[in-house]
Amino acid sequence: MPGFLISALLVRKLASVSRFVVKRVNRGEAGVKPILDFVLKKFIQVGVLHVTFSDGTNHTYRGTKPGLEAGLHLKTKQAERSLVINSGLAFGEEYMAGELCPEGCTLETLMQVLMANIMEGGHVFEEIEDRLRCLIHPFKGLNSLKTSRRNVAHHYDLNGRLYDLFLDKDRQYSCAYFARDDMTLEEAQVAKKRHIASKLKLDRPGLEVLDIGCGWGGLALTLAKDYGATVVGITLSREQLEEARRRIREEGLERQVRFELMDYRNVHHEFDRVVSVGMFEHVGKPQFERYFQGIKDCLKPDGVALIHSIGRTDGPGTTNAWLQKYIFPGGYSPALSETLAAVERSGLWVTDCEILRLHYAKTIAEWRKRFDANREKIIKLYDERFVRMFELYLIGSELAFRVQGHMNFQIQLTRSVDALPLTRDYMYETEHTGSET
Repeated sequence: MPGFLISALLVRKLASVSRFVVKRVNRGEAGVKPILDFVLKKFIQVGVLHVTFSDGTNHTYRGTKPGLEAGLHLKTKQAERSLVINSGLAFGEEYMAGELCPEGCTLETLMQVLMANIMEGGHVFEEIEDRLRCLIHPFKGLNSLKTSRRNVAHHYDLNGRLYDLFLDKDRQYSCAYFARDDMTLEEAQVAKKRHIASKLKLDRPGLEVLDIGCGWGGLALTLAKDYGATVVGITLSREQLEEARRRIREEGLERQVRFELMDYRNVHHEFDRVVSVGMFEHVGKPQFERYFQGIKDCLKPDGVALIHSIGRTDGPGTTNAWLQKYIFPGGYSPALSETLAAVERSGLWVTDCEILRLHYAKTIAEWRKRFDANREKIIKLYDERFVRMFELYLIGSELAFRVQGHMNFQIQLTRSVDALPLTRDYMYETEHTGSET
């Protein structure tokens, strides 16, 4: 029997068990607490979790493997019920609502304990949710033009003042590059742009560069000012577009840089260079081949592309339900294996690939410090619920890079086998001097 059918049948069997439990819980035929107690006993295999239930009773769950110790307070029966029915979504939602909270520890410590145990295999309901996500994952990532615009607006069209309160001054909202461990966030983001530029081999002025997912324009402006490039940046965020265009006028670069509200699928022009930083994660797996075919179509025969993306080391997976709903709808961090498979089908050459391991963990740690320092200002911009949501997102993201195998990769691509020198020396030379022009 094909593996897909076996998986589908198993999901149906597990789902029927889940529905039976959920119906009993909702009808009151089974108490929520005994079921959650059973799940937690199976779930906690690493470290210690102390739980205070809504009725005031306390239970301690000890794993057989050493780890951190944390406490969780479930304030309502609704929180307990939600964790049984849909834990992947419920933890975040109930934390945002204040219905559950860490007890005797920080949120980070609580999440470290929970994530360590998820890495050990989770529990039966987590398995059901994960298998169901695997089946519906292709449909979640279809990302039509209309859906892509809506998904981008969900996160990137937030009040621009928010990003000023935790990003660097250039508003680089992607992994920095810590060439030295003692770098400030600003220094590491400058180093990231220089690192990327070195791989684009901007060896003569006037090269045409396409920046796919240009953000607030920082990279495009740097490539124009420091390397003499002529840059077209495209984004689906109206807020980012407005700010990026304002920066062009402020820098006096109207003849070298322009920004457009445009999807990568609508670009019909060949460029010397193509760069995309922190955008591939929003493409969606069903669009991988279309994306890389689009990169190929946008490159001149001797062109060079550099793709910078979040990735995962443990093979293809799914996006957490809470993250999908509240933070990045349509988002998915790809495995390198499925990324390279799509590149191969496009006919592009992979001329270089670099894995950045803990660079994003260090980046997010810096964002968290600034976010925490400006917490009251952000509450005034939004409210306490939003701040709790964003705190959970930042902490969970940092830990994903520290303990769950997430990383960043940079893939250099060309159309022709001889578009670049045979060695990587030019990258080091450019990065050392900061410019090729």
